[in-house]
Order: sequence, then C-alpha cells, then structure tokens
Amino acid sequence: MTADSRSGWASGPQGGIALPGFRGAEGLGVARRRHLRLVATTDLLILLLTILSSEYIWLGRDADQIDADFGLGYTKFGVILAVVWWIALRLGGTRDRNTLGSTDEYQKIVHVTVMVFGILAIATVLLELNLSRGYLGVAFPLGLIGLLLSRRQWRRWREAQYRQGRHVQRVLVVGSPESAREIAGWMTRHAEAGLRVTGVWRPAQSSEHDWLRVADQFIPVLGGGRSLTSAVTLAGAEAVIVSGTDELGHHGLRDLTWDLESAGVEMLVSPNLISVAGSRIGMREVAGMPFVHVKEPQYAEAGNWPKGAFDVFGALTILLLASPLFLATALAIKLTSPGPVFYRQERIGRNGRPFPMIKFRSMRVGADEQLARLLKEQGTDGTPLFKVEDDPRITRVGRFIRRYSIDELPQLINVVRGEMSLVGPRPQREGEVALYDRSAHRRLRVRPGMTGLWQVSGRSNLSWEEAIQLDMYYVENWTLMGDLQILFRTVKAVFAKDGAV
Repeated sequence: MTADSRSGWASGPQGGIALPGFRGAEGLGVARRRHLRLVATTDLLILLLTILSSEYIWLGRDADQIDADFGLGYTKFGVILAVVWWIALRLGGTRDRNTLGSTDEYQKIVHVTVMVFGILAIATVLLELNLSRGYLGVAFPLGLIGLLLSRRQWRRWREAQYRQGRHVQRVLVVGSPESAREIAGWMTRHAEAGLRVTGVWRPAQSSEHDWLRVADQFIPVLGGGRSLTSAVTLAGAEAVIVSGTDELGHHGLRDLTWDLESAGVEMLVSPNLISVAGSRIGMREVAGMPFVHVKEPQYAEAGNWPKGAFDVFGALTILLLASPLFLATALAIKLTSPGPVFYRQERIGRNGRPFPMIKFRSMRVGADEQLARLLKEQGTDGTPLFKVEDDPRITRVGRFIRRYSIDELPQLINVVRGEMSLVGPRPQREGEVALYDRSAHRRLRVRPGMTGLWQVSGRSNLSWEEAIQLDMYYVENWTLMGDLQILFRTVKAVFAKDGAV
C-alpha cells in the first residue's frame, strides 16, 4: 500500500504501522470554528439585507422617517429586528456544529423564524402598536428563503470540501471488524458526510494489530495490547464510534466516556440501523436504563390521504401548466412516426394489482415483440431492470423526449386516477416482479411513483440491489417533506447527463 494523504497511513500490512502526518483535533477545531463564524456572518448579512429590502419594497425610500411606534424609524427598528432574529437562530441551535448539514437544519431555521415573527405579531396586537403588517409580510418570506438558500450553498460547499478530503473527521471504531467494515464502507460511499474510519480498536483482542481492507484503504485493527489513548493517537482520531458494547460491558462504556472526555475526543454510539431514518430513532428510558427506540415503518403513512391529496393536487397543477408541452409532443410524435401518440404498458401497482401505465410513445410500433430477442442477444434476459443498451427501437423524437423525461408526463393521468403517486417506487413489469425476493415485495405496499429516491440518487446507473435498497428506505421512512425534496431533486436529475429517470 502506498502513501495515502487522505487515510494518513504511510504503509500497508507488510510495512508495519507508521504514525500518520495528520492534522490534529486542534487544527480541525480551528477549521470548524472558522466555518461557524462564516455561516453566522452570512446569516447576519442576509437578515440585514432582507430587512432593508423589505423596507424599500413596502415603504419606499423615506421609510426611516416613518415612525414604527417604538420611537424609532423603520430602518433602526429593522436593524434591531435583524439582530434579534440572528440571535434567535443561535439560541435555537441552527448554527450548532452537529446541526449544520443535518436533516434538522432547515427545520430549525423555519421553526425559529416562525417563532420570532409569531412573538412579534402577538406583541403588536397586545400592545396595539402601529406596525406595518405588509412590511413584516415581505420580510418574513424573504428572510426565510434567503437563510435557506444560504445554508444550502454552505452545505454544498462543505460537501465538496469533504469529497476532496479536506476537513474530514477521522474516526476510530470500537467493536468488531465486521461492524467496522460496514461503517467504513458506508462512509466511503457517502464521502459528503465528512467522516473517515482510520482505525478499529478491539479491547478483547490479544494480538497487537491486524488489517481490515475497505475498498482501497487498509485500516489497522488494534488489539487489547494497546490502550484506547494509544489507539486514538495512532488513528489520528477526533471521534470514536462504538459499534458494539458486548466487549466493553455497561461499566466499560461508562469508563470509555470518561477517557474520551479527558482527551477531548467526541464519542458516538452506533445502533447499527443504517437503513432506518434518523426521524424514526429515539431514546427511551426503562427503569433507569436507556434504550434505542425505533418507530414502526411508515408503510401506512405512505398510503394515507395526505399523500393522496398532495398527489392529485400536484398532478392536476402540472397537467394544467404543461398542457402546451403535451400538445407539442403529441404533434411531434404523430408527424414523425406512424402509430398512436400514447403507449400503454401493464405494470404492477400497489398490493400487486396490475394497471396500464401511460407514456408518450417513444418507440416504433411493435417494439414489445422485439424485447425478448434483444435482451437475449445482450445476455440480460434473466436479470431485473429490463433495459436494452443502445436500443434500436427508439425513434428520433423518442430519444429526445426520453432524454428530458417528457415521455413520462402522461403518467400524471395515472396519478389522478389513483394508480400511481408523484413520488414512490418505480412501477415494474410482471417479469421483473417475478424476480423479487421476500424483502423486495414490500415495495408493493405503496403506490408506485413517477419519480423516486433511486431515480434521483443514481438514476439508471444504479444496480438492481442498490435500487431496491433505496426504494425500501423510501417506503419505510416516508415523509411528505421527503417527497418534496425528491421532486426538487428530480428536476435537477432530468437535466443531468447520467441516465434517464
């Protein structure tokens, strides 16, 4: 193994262990504090700009001459409001290190903003203040949108830094090599999380060290012959993940927290629930003993009326807005290729019920009869995801409408009819469903979708196993906010050059 600046190890199993030239916890802490200061500064600038813009939009250039009923002009009042808003964001935890980049970040920003303006509105009514509601009505959405967009940009910048190996937090895993391999593999596939496993410590292991290979990285597995402090130093770790407590015991875990606290190293305990969303995981105390509580899967929620109402309303809205595109596509298909405008194919829907999925026709008439022959020629007739490489059946117009997923738009009619959802597992053919294992069959418990998690996570470049895993994650952890995020990501994925949705 050659030197790897990202992993920090200068040699592989044959060359022994060399102390990595890593940036210590102090250097990482400096980078984090700098980043937090930049985020806080950006928040303040956005809020000040929002207040001044709202003042100019609603009250005009002479806003500072208008009394805000506090003995202040609107400009001075607005500056105070921006500072209070900014402080509330800090007190609400939106700039905490563990919040930045998490799923809670946007939710906390919305919560704090609603609280600030809610309190201001109540105070205005109770104190009978002559404060312009229109001014506040402009400041509220502008400020909220500005904060969310800013945090989104900071998140993208931070993820780009992590993918380049910068400011990555080094992690020592306490537990079995099997658990460490799973955690290290997950972090390797999700480099944007900013974590990298650089060592494994097994208190009960007698040998001095061994090696664990994950992708192109060799990770030292250190035995009980080394102390935790020595293992942390050797791995250059700024955090420790406990993946199994069997070897430590309850008292060992308690002692471990004390050892790490004195060393200034962060400790995390993994519940080994990688496929479960964080929103379903909580803590529950029973007789003084803490347990990880996992809420039931969201199969039922993914089929309830809120999602159904959202689907129908959204589909009707898109149908109305996209009607000119519908007409233009229909004319292009009719004028360039003989045959019908629409193509109907039987797919398997919720609870295994078949339904006719509607698409704009993108292939020559009679294309279905050629599928079996083409799959056999390419040697993929016994695998799921029946796709033909460089498909000769696609028409010239069909290639264009497939490129931008325009051929999928008639499925909005399936959504209105209740056969599909805007977001959900991809509807598949009977032959593909026949290849499902027991786990994959659970994806049939909800209505299939026009787009879904696996389409925006890798689109057609994903393997069958990865696609099924993402579909199952969606079904078990469904939320309406998650649907909105997938729809937003779908718009971006359609224009990306990485396969058709």
